[in-house]
Amino acid sequence: MYAYTHDAQTGGLLLNDSTPLFSKEPRPVYYRELDILGFDTHFNYTKQDELPYMWAEANCYWYRGRMVAKTKGGTLYTAPELEFVLDADGNRVLPDGETLQPVDVAAMVEKNRELLEVIEQITIKKIFDVYNRYRKKLDCFHVAFSGGKDSIVLLDLVKKALPKSGFIVVFGDTGMEFPDTYDVIDKVEKQCRTEGIEFYRAVSHFKPEESWRLFGPPSRVLRWCCSVHKSAPQTLKLREVLGKNDYVGMDYVGVRAHESVTRADYDYENYGKKQKGQYSHNSILEWSSAEIWMYIYANNLIINKAYKKGNSRVGCLFCPMGGGKGDAFQRLCYQKEVDRFIDIIKSTNARDLGNSKALESYITNGGWNARKNGRDLNISTPHYQDEIKDGKLLITVSNPTTDWQEWIKTLGEIPFDYKLTKTKNGYTVEIPERLLKEHPAFIKMFKQVFKKAAHCVGCRVCETNCPNGCISFMHGLRIEGCLHCGQCHEIDDGCLAYHSLRLPQGGGKNMKSINSFANHAPKLDWVKGFFEKKNDYWVDNNLGPNQVPMFKRFLRESGLLENNQITRVAEVIDSIGWESESAWGIILSNLAYNTQCEWYIRNLEIGHVYPRETVSDMLVAVDVSKNDATSIINAFKRFCELPLGTKLNFGAVTEKGRQIETLTRGKSTLEDNRVVLYSLYKFAEACEGYYQFTLTRLLDHTVESVGISPTQIFGFDRDDMERFLNGLSAKYPEFINATFTHDLDKITLREDKTSADVLSLF
Repeated sequence: MYAYTHDAQTGGLLLNDSTPLFSKEPRPVYYRELDILGFDTHFNYTKQDELPYMWAEANCYWYRGRMVAKTKGGTLYTAPELEFVLDADGNRVLPDGETLQPVDVAAMVEKNRELLEVIEQITIKKIFDVYNRYRKKLDCFHVAFSGGKDSIVLLDLVKKALPKSGFIVVFGDTGMEFPDTYDVIDKVEKQCRTEGIEFYRAVSHFKPEESWRLFGPPSRVLRWCCSVHKSAPQTLKLREVLGKNDYVGMDYVGVRAHESVTRADYDYENYGKKQKGQYSHNSILEWSSAEIWMYIYANNLIINKAYKKGNSRVGCLFCPMGGGKGDAFQRLCYQKEVDRFIDIIKSTNARDLGNSKALESYITNGGWNARKNGRDLNISTPHYQDEIKDGKLLITVSNPTTDWQEWIKTLGEIPFDYKLTKTKNGYTVEIPERLLKEHPAFIKMFKQVFKKAAHCVGCRVCETNCPNGCISFMHGLRIEGCLHCGQCHEIDDGCLAYHSLRLPQGGGKNMKSINSFANHAPKLDWVKGFFEKKNDYWVDNNLGPNQVPMFKRFLRESGLLENNQITRVAEVIDSIGWESESAWGIILSNLAYNTQCEWYIRNLEIGHVYPRETVSDMLVAVDVSKNDATSIINAFKRFCELPLGTKLNFGAVTEKGRQIETLTRGKSTLEDNRVVLYSLYKFAEACEGYYQFTLTRLLDHTVESVGISPTQIFGFDRDDMERFLNGLSAKYPEFINATFTHDLDKITLREDKTSADVLSLF
């Protein structure tokens, strides 16, 4: 809510009543973190952990109002390097041998008391107001407690706002928590019971070691762990406590906008975003970490010792969303616990990476958490396959884990005939190919029935997705009284186990080289010369003999060149200005189907900063040589130097000297909805006539298809697409219709139109 400055007098933070543009998320630094980083070899300080000595903002360390040091790097196996800040004369801001004084916490709190009380009262009112509005409508109110600093503060505020009988506390024990978190949980549970507040622990029936081997290690894309170990157990626990399957509750959640770009767009109150069919209230949404810590000190609340050891977050150990310095501190503090997950990654890895150092690099640089399927796992046995053969969709299931006759109950009446034939170790299912176009949505669920039957491991996520309690795994799979709501199908690929272990189309073998342009990715002056000279460019240019075929490939796959002649696409782009956002939006819509650019788009998440080594390992993991990986990384820089990067914000790199250090793909700045329409038609055409689809499908980038969604190409979210689709439906009804029910659940493109026809709109 408030901005802050560093206070030299107390060594703490000083809030002020201005509104911050952003927070640097400061956190207190205790002696254990100082020791790990090597401060103890330069300075004197008492080894006590009641009071912090410094404050950290990301990698910057502040002492008594001055930034005195920075850290650099840090991996799973290497500690971050300490670099001291120098003054204008080249001397250290904090001289060697100085005795460090702890933060005067009491004085800091007193200086901030007035603003703290304002923050507290505003938040308490929000918590009570939502309780008062919904208490006669909902079955329960509960605090989602994690043992971290935010949930500690949230719980204290809820205690002050609500009657003790008005809510319960639920700790989702993933089995992957920091060891120190369990100490916090024990203490808080005891406190709650003393105060007459019900406290529950929700635990999955899977141990993490078991689930990681069943599903494969989780990754940034395949975060099955959140459903299996967190949301499903919590739902089951609340059903047990309340005695009803169709309960509707309000979950007080410690989400804060300052924590991430994604969370910055959250609302205080929402329905169904955190958990289907449930309300959530993000009570401390606008709090910064400065205010969180200030409140903790002011109210003498429990501090998780993991923070005092230098961990900036507490949640799951060795989370796939982590990395770098965070991994370093986790392993330094909890080596035994972290290594058990590393051992699983090593034991489930099917790739022969040659030696232990290569495997270590694969883990350290993020190769393990970049996986998108089961291709590199030795536990990925395909129990489900489908193909089009002789005018039929043929589904093959081998060694199924559950009964398809139970899962098919979720579909209700089936509007077509199908043929099921038993085989030695399973069965096949046949339906006419035409049904894929006649019943696309139903066929999707039909296939999911057999994916579930083939791969279900009883994670119970389907059970918790069912709002009517029709699915049970208590004594093996039983589905009774199904109302055919389809919620059990609203899971990635219908089954989390299948989704995590599935093999890519073609068994994961690359039909074309990802390295499309060798060391000759296009340059700005090449593109400029092409549009200036057009067809004459090939008789008057400065390209070398190896550059010509690479540039021609770029132009062909951008839709600008065909048979050495400029295309209609090129003519349209020339007319609207080849350097414009719209021009490069059209180019990118075509270029997305080039194997190299497709790899960037499908594998580099928008806004995520990838170290060069990580990208290299990701490429090596799909059989790209080290040399080719270097070319692909260097080519990304070239693309970013085109208007593709400078105008459209495709991406950016950071460099140290002449060496690329990081790669980041950016969200497009595109505002021309005609380009979006063009991209939608390219998507439909690549999917061989897939002219009717949902916005949910466009936003689901885990679905394997030849077509690439404009949401993935440009980094658009649901709100962006709704805005574009609104405008397109109103202005170009002869091309597109979007039905605005169920969150834009139906988008239809006119089948008598093509992407080429869209160009006429420019």
